[in-house]
Amino acid sequence: MSLYSLPPIENERIDRELNWYLQNPDALVALQQRAEPYLHLILDEIEAKDIPGELALLPVVESSFIPDAYSKSQASGLWQFIPATGRLFGLQQNSWYDGRRDVYASTKAATTYLKQLSETFDGDWLLALASYNFGKGNILKCIEKNEDLDLPADYWSLSLPEETFNYVPRLLAIAKLFANAEQYNIPLQHIPNKPYFEVVDIKAPLDLNKAAAMANIPLKEFLKLNPGFNRWCTAPEGPHRLLIPVQQAQFFKTNLAQLSYADRLNLNQYSKVSTDQLQNEAKAVVSANTKASARLRYYKVKAGESLLAVATRNHTTLKSIRQTNHLAGNTVRSGMRLAIPALKKSAYISPVAKAPGHKSGYTQTYVVKKGDTFWKIAQRFSVSTKNIADWNKITLKTDLVPGKRLTIKKLEPQLATALSTIRLVYYTVHKGDSLLQISRKFNVSVADLRESNANILTNGLRPGLKLKVLIDNSQPST
Repeated sequence: MSLYSLPPIENERIDRELNWYLQNPDALVALQQRAEPYLHLILDEIEAKDIPGELALLPVVESSFIPDAYSKSQASGLWQFIPATGRLFGLQQNSWYDGRRDVYASTKAATTYLKQLSETFDGDWLLALASYNFGKGNILKCIEKNEDLDLPADYWSLSLPEETFNYVPRLLAIAKLFANAEQYNIPLQHIPNKPYFEVVDIKAPLDLNKAAAMANIPLKEFLKLNPGFNRWCTAPEGPHRLLIPVQQAQFFKTNLAQLSYADRLNLNQYSKVSTDQLQNEAKAVVSANTKASARLRYYKVKAGESLLAVATRNHTTLKSIRQTNHLAGNTVRSGMRLAIPALKKSAYISPVAKAPGHKSGYTQTYVVKKGDTFWKIAQRFSVSTKNIADWNKITLKTDLVPGKRLTIKKLEPQLATALSTIRLVYYTVHKGDSLLQISRKFNVSVADLRESNANILTNGLRPGLKLKVLIDNSQPST
C-alpha cells in the first residue's frame, strides 16, 4: 500500500501473528472480500488526515471488517467504539440509530481519534494504537510505571493486558502480509481505486425495505452499507443519508425523486401489530416526514419547459432543484413532478432592493468550448445571457470562439438575481416566419431558439408551432 509509513519492525510477537494468518489463508480471502465496500472511504480519510496507511487495516483487528460487529465490552461497528468514546466523537446512539455502526460517520470519527492519540504520544503510533485499544489513561499509567522503575517506556517494553499485548503486533503483521503478498504467496483480491458507494441525502425518513428496492439491491447487501439503523426505517431525527453503491446511485435517486413523502413509509405491514412502541415509532416517522414535506411544494413541468424556466418561475435556483430532486443534469420532461424547496427569506434578494453599485459573490473565468452558446453558458452558471454579455463588454451577436475567456460573476446567495429578470414566453409561428426573424424580434440568438425548442423543430419550422422563448425583461423587444 503506497500510504504505508510506519518503519519496518522485526519482533517475534509480529512473527507469531503473521504465522497465524499464513496458516489460515481462508481468513485472508474473507477479510479482503468484506473490506472492499469500505476501503476507499477509509483510505480517503487516512490520506486527508495524513496518518499512516497501515491504519486502514485496523478494522481487521477490531471487527474483521464486519460493520455490525458487537463485543462483550459493548464496543460496536467497524472501529469498535464503546458507547462513551463514540459519544465523545459525535456518534449518536439512540433507539433508532447507532452512529458507531454508521460506516461513514464512524470512519471519520475513528481517524480523528487516532490522529489525536498520535499527538498525545508525540507521534509514537504504536503507543497511539495501544491506547486506542486499552485507553489513553491506562497507557499513560503504564508508561509512568516503567519510568518510575527506570525501564524503557516504548510500546514493546510496557506491561499490558493480553489483548493489547497482541493488538499492535496483529496490525503490523497484517500490514506486512499485504505489503509483501508475493513473498508470502498470498492472492490479493483486486479492489478498484474508486468509491464503492455514494452518500445520498434523502432529506427525511425512508422505509429501509423500500430504499433497498429503489436501489435494486437485496436488503442484506443494502444493510451492509447502512448498518447504523436499529428500526424498520431511517431515524426520524436523522441522519438523513444513505450509502448507495455507485452503480445504483442514479437509479436510486431517480426513484427517490418520484416518491412522495406519503409513500416513503410502508406502514401497512405493521398495522396488525398494535404495541405502543410500534405506534410511537410510526408516529415519530410520520411526523418527521410531514415536517420535511411541509418545507416543499410541488410543480408539474409543462410542455417545452426547461429546468431553468422552472427555477425562474418558482424563484429558486437550478442547483437547489437539482439537489432536492436528485437530478444528475438539467434535463426535465413534460409532466415531471418536481419538489420545489422553500427558500429562507434571507436567501432571496430582489434586484430592486439592492443598493446601486452593490457587489456580491466572486468572479471566475470560463473558457469557451466547441458548441457553446450564450444560452448554454448562462444555464450552466444560472445567470442570464445579458449578464454574460455585459460582464464581458460584448453583445449577444458576438461569436463565441472556442478558447475565448469569459468573465462569469457568481452571485451570492446562489440564487442569481439576474434570473428574476428572465421570463418565459410562447410565440406562435406565422406564415413566412424564419428563426432569424424570430430571434431578432425577441433579441435572442438563433442557437438559443434551436436549443430551447429542439424537440419540436425536428421537422423544421412550420406555421402554428408554439416556440418557447426565454427573454430578459430588461431587454426591449422590437
